[in-house]
Amino acid sequence: MKKHLLAVAVTALAAGSAFAQATDTLAKIKASGSVTLGVRESSGLSYTLGNGKFVGFHTEMGEVVLHDIQKQLGLAKLEIKYQPVTSQNRIPLVTNGTVDLECGSTTNNATRQKDVAFAVTTYVEEVRTAVKASSGITSIKDLNGKTVATTTGTTSVQTLRKHERAGGIDFKEVFGKDHADSFLMLETGRADAFVMDGSILAANISKSKNPADYKVVGEVLSVEPIACMLRKDDTAFKKAVDDSIKRQIADGSLAKLYDKWFMQPVPPTNTKIGLPMSDATKAAWATPNDKPMEDYAKK
Repeated sequence: MKKHLLAVAVTALAAGSAFAQATDTLAKIKASGSVTLGVRESSGLSYTLGNGKFVGFHTEMGEVVLHDIQKQLGLAKLEIKYQPVTSQNRIPLVTNGTVDLECGSTTNNATRQKDVAFAVTTYVEEVRTAVKASSGITSIKDLNGKTVATTTGTTSVQTLRKHERAGGIDFKEVFGKDHADSFLMLETGRADAFVMDGSILAANISKSKNPADYKVVGEVLSVEPIACMLRKDDTAFKKAVDDSIKRQIADGSLAKLYDKWFMQPVPPTNTKIGLPMSDATKAAWATPNDKPMEDYAKK
């Protein structure tokens, strides 16, 4: 009987310790001397150069956050492990403890906030329209009778149709298998416009044979706050992450990172994306917050 009670007590203690580790990321980092950063292999904010090397605006910002946490914890060394994530597995990998901090290209929305927490917003994505500079298209109304491309599995054209200025506008939709394929439709004249996230449009234009042949025009179709993702109910870790990002905003280092990754030549091709910081991102940095995209829609 005594042995049974002892076994139960040990099991309960172990379970309690595991629970504490799962909900106290700072303690987990301090005990292990390592942390796992969730990254993307091919997004505008986080991508790979191959051979396990991950770069990009959000990746580098996340690394700075973790170095700040290393200082906070008084660790002489901190091993950063990189875990590529996808749209399908990013939330499970955060909630099950595989990834401690995900800094890819995840939109903060109300549905996801039921499962995970978000740091303060660091980038606000705008859905826009890319056209050939010679097309004469400058706004939604000019798309009437035209062919509009977007990428399979995305909601950009639905966003266009829902826009208040799209009433009475009739256009044909075509779908690329990926973003490069959608841009190729615009490039080859099979589409008159390509509707997608602004950073994706800018990246494809920058990689084209003659970037001056294209421009991003018209109304902003929607805005989505992008933020680093972490486990829910871990107040101390969220505060440490938020404090680092606010510090990076206040001392100008985050603005320098933005310039590095969006306005200067970037690897691997040394092309300029050429995407000046939007007013929406500037506003998010002026008053750092973790509001979901639904709050942006309310205005």
